[in-house]
Amino acid sequence: MASTSSLPALDASRLSISLTETPFPIPTGKTTTKAHTDHLLIVSWTSTQGWSAPQIVPYRPLSLPPTASVLHYATSCYEGTKLYRGYDGKLRVFRLLDNCRRMKDSATRASMPAPDPNELSKLVKELCRVEGPRWLPSETSKGKFLYIRPTIIGIDADLALHVAKEVLLYVVLVTWPENANSPTAIGDKETLPGFKLWASPEDSVRAWPGGTGNHKVSANYGPALKAHSEAEKNGFDQVLWLHGTDRMVTEAGGSNFFVIWKTKDGVLELVTAPLDSGLILPGITRRSILELARTRFNITSKWELDGRTVLATAVNVEEKDFMIVDLIEASEDGRLLAVFVAGTANFVRPVTEINVHSHSIHIDYDAIPHAALLRKWLADMMYGIEESQWTEVIND
Repeated sequence: MASTSSLPALDASRLSISLTETPFPIPTGKTTTKAHTDHLLIVSWTSTQGWSAPQIVPYRPLSLPPTASVLHYATSCYEGTKLYRGYDGKLRVFRLLDNCRRMKDSATRASMPAPDPNELSKLVKELCRVEGPRWLPSETSKGKFLYIRPTIIGIDADLALHVAKEVLLYVVLVTWPENANSPTAIGDKETLPGFKLWASPEDSVRAWPGGTGNHKVSANYGPALKAHSEAEKNGFDQVLWLHGTDRMVTEAGGSNFFVIWKTKDGVLELVTAPLDSGLILPGITRRSILELARTRFNITSKWELDGRTVLATAVNVEEKDFMIVDLIEASEDGRLLAVFVAGTANFVRPVTEINVHSHSIHIDYDAIPHAALLRKWLADMMYGIEESQWTEVIND
């Protein structure tokens, strides 16, 4: 068998494109996550042949043997990012290379070959270039986006428990409901209702030390759906995942979780859980929020928001562990000023209620403008209102 280092690497220059002759109808009216675009990117890998030549082909179902590794041993990881049509008519991606780097880490954690992030980024942008003009026409789609889902799965037809020897990397683009999860949703209670979170029960965890919670592997999500379903049955939107006997706050659903509060010493803090525990997914939106907050909230400043001038008090930005009792105490003391979640799917979404085993924490939506400002700044970058090194224009 050839050594891994001598096998062909993922190479975007080998890409071939075969365009469909029967494009799908563009959905009208209410969009869903079921509608996909006309093509997909596919490239395979084997332990003896390395990466094949990438292809963009007409969309088609995958064909898998019943004994495929992914179906039995969850050899799968994925990414989520978006293709934006800016208000200037240009297509953009946001920190795509960061997503591709995280996919490399996730694939490695799932014992699959890691695609080179730079080459994967080139391939994703090429698929966006193919699909963007038709699915996000510049004349009618300004301020809209498509969701991008790169995925790697093990496809060995072998029930033996071993590292995947055959994998398939594919990328699809899908539509997304035009609701409050959109970066362009107006920041008021009617169009951007706050999330209601339901604290996880003590017998249920999303991640644990030494596990895979800090990687985007598919096996993280299926087992979490039971608690998510219970939250929805009780009238809540997502689960606030707590960990350990001290009930440490980790994530909310599939999003990173942020709090703005005053410490007992009167210091205003923006706090989120740190990455060193191995429990937290290193979100791209999370990283962007921390970087923006550290540079723009370092001093008290006035900013424009939804046609008015608002005052944003300076905050200390902290990545540190905190417990659910800390949230409860801050709420009871009147020190809890804002809670929000952040991620690719939910973008930046305020939280207005947290239920902790029949104890409710209520958060004032309008107490401070910080979360709304972060949302606005990121959306402005994504849609070309503000120039940013985090975005790349795709010529279509």
